[in-house]
Amino acid sequence: MRAYEIGDQTGLASLTTTTRPDPVPGPGEVVVKVRAICLNHRDLNVLAGAYGPRRPHDRIPMSDGIGEVLALGAGVTGLAVGDRVTTPHFITWTDGAFSPSAFAADLGITRDGWLAEQLLVPATTLVKVPDSLSDAQVAPLAAAGLTAWNALVVFGRIKAGDRVLVLGTGGVSILALQIARMLGASVAVTSSSDAKLAMARELGADITINYRSTPDWAAALLAETGGAGADIIIETGGFGTLAQSITAAAVNGRIAIIGALAGAAGEGLPNYGSIIGKNLTLHGIAAGSRAMLADLVRAIAANAVHPVINRTFGFDEATAAYAWLKSGDHFGKVMITLA
Repeated sequence: MRAYEIGDQTGLASLTTTTRPDPVPGPGEVVVKVRAICLNHRDLNVLAGAYGPRRPHDRIPMSDGIGEVLALGAGVTGLAVGDRVTTPHFITWTDGAFSPSAFAADLGITRDGWLAEQLLVPATTLVKVPDSLSDAQVAPLAAAGLTAWNALVVFGRIKAGDRVLVLGTGGVSILALQIARMLGASVAVTSSSDAKLAMARELGADITINYRSTPDWAAALLAETGGAGADIIIETGGFGTLAQSITAAAVNGRIAIIGALAGAAGEGLPNYGSIIGKNLTLHGIAAGSRAMLADLVRAIAANAVHPVINRTFGFDEATAAYAWLKSGDHFGKVMITLA
């Protein structure tokens, strides 16, 4: 099979092509023929050697994808050759509470990921995809969509009428916007691009704030909401935005801490006391379990949600796909398809 490897992890030029023997499933394993893959920001960090320790040079990257069952190992039941399937990137976290042990089997990081013609995984991690869903509807769900679902539904306990604030317009943020609207919440979005904010409004965003022209975006959100703030905040900025997220949060608000795209903080948390004063909950989100992904797939099918695919590349154009993601010009997800 053809595959990509992360090489010496010094940047985009590290991504290299290779040919490997086709995987053979052992007992309880399944070989998946890859159909489509979506990129995440951590894929860029891995290639730059900036996602934890450096990985083996021959690691196959990427964590989001959809494929079809190609071969079954001994003892596998409930699946058939030809079934379309997806899997969370933590392939041993099937249900229940998160455990750090999940990091030991993380597709694209500690175990070979989706950027190949075939993927070998345990049968227990796979979620069958209904025929009503296209590959493009499912390819972004296993990492970005699952993170948004965990943040909004499992941690955030979202309900109709809640107000959700999402920071930025990347894959997790736009999927959070779509899921929140699907579940009856109103949504506010921040971005440095008026063009991207216009696209967010087309997807149903009620409030849009350009944080470049309005640096105090937390105050702007409070003004727009009559001082109420946001019940759930999808905090993708990290240290650089957390203080404003605390200010923007409603009383009893929930802040889902997902990334650190805004860089380092310029100062500490001058409003630290607001965490107590507003009775806020801050919670780190590490994607989600297979059970959560199964719930998400059912919800996407029942509501005919179409995740935003900004641009699609061929398998031979994987480096260009990485470069497009790195440019920051994307809105939603960047996808790679295999013929």
